[in-house]
Amino acid sequence: MSDRRGAGGGGGGVRGELKQRVKTGRGRTVSQKRWLERQLNDPYVARAKREGYRSRAAFKLLEIDERFGILKPGQRVVDLGAAPGGWSQVAAKVVGPQGRVVGIDLLEIEPMTGVEFITLDFLDPSAPERLTEMLGGPADLVMSDMAANTTGHKKTDHLRIIGLAETAAEFAREILAPGGSYVAKVFQGGTEGTLLADLKRDFAQVRHVKPPASRADSSELYVLATGYRGSTGSAAGTES
Repeated sequence: MSDRRGAGGGGGGVRGELKQRVKTGRGRTVSQKRWLERQLNDPYVARAKREGYRSRAAFKLLEIDERFGILKPGQRVVDLGAAPGGWSQVAAKVVGPQGRVVGIDLLEIEPMTGVEFITLDFLDPSAPERLTEMLGGPADLVMSDMAANTTGHKKTDHLRIIGLAETAAEFAREILAPGGSYVAKVFQGGTEGTLLADLKRDFAQVRHVKPPASRADSSELYVLATGYRGSTGSAAGTES
């Protein structure tokens, strides 16, 4: 798939363009002005529009896959917190018509070829069974680009995102096939020890990844766990 490779170029084709600035108009705060300026001058935002991706986040998954090959034709994939669908879009292109991609979110998502979306909280007790039925079997990959609502308090926000990643990991254990993978957003902060220890118990390899599309000034990271040992594999030891 041509869309799967070469994502690490950092938004080529836009270098040299003049930086756009936004005035602080009526009703627009300084933080809103900065966010808008960053969007207008972000090469990945421009590239996503040019290449037809629903969000710049699509390039994060493309870059992770380029490096580690977590997406393969014919896979069954679950996208947690899928809106607006950028990660599902990437997955569908790689797994192809023989694979299945299911995206779940509290928000309704515009339909997409090759992806089945469901409006549901993944914490709903019925979610694992319903998604497994939609996939036609256990998942090969569970992925999450979810981020908890921020409070502005760094420590609190970090604990929230780690808690979300831990909850998503528990969900992944319920629906992953042996050998499956889990990838989720986390933040740097030093309190993710429990999450990493639990993942190392249940997966053959666990690593942190910061794809080039993740902004350099952001503490955002992704945790990638591969080689799920299955529900009976937690006593198999750990590997770093």
